[in-house]
Amino acid sequence: MAINNNSATHGFVPGHNHGSVTYTSIDRDHVHQCLDVTHPAIPTPDGSHIHYTEGYVLFESGHIHYYKAHSSPAIPVGDGRHVHYYDFYTSVNAGHRHRIAGVDMPAPGSA
Repeated sequence: MAINNNSATHGFVPGHNHGSVTYTSIDRDHVHQCLDVTHPAIPTPDGSHIHYTEGYVLFESGHIHYYKAHSSPAIPVGDGRHVHYYDFYTSVNAGHRHRIAGVDMPAPGSA
């Protein structure tokens, strides 16, 4: 089965990932943009899955921040798709850190 942006399916789709484009919290009078693509799905004992992600936010105000995080379990949004919630802090650089929270882009699969 070919999976693309318009695909919808019920159940778990192995090997999928999610993308997101968001901004960090405001700290020290600036924000960073965060462009992220998760690692493939990690099944959980309850039949759902989570995603691991790590990377850097974009350079701003003379510095960057690094992050490593896991998402929430899958949240079905209907139409055979799901999203994940994330809420984490970046590394401390230049004497501060930023919070990143939100929902990633929908992916095929309801679990």
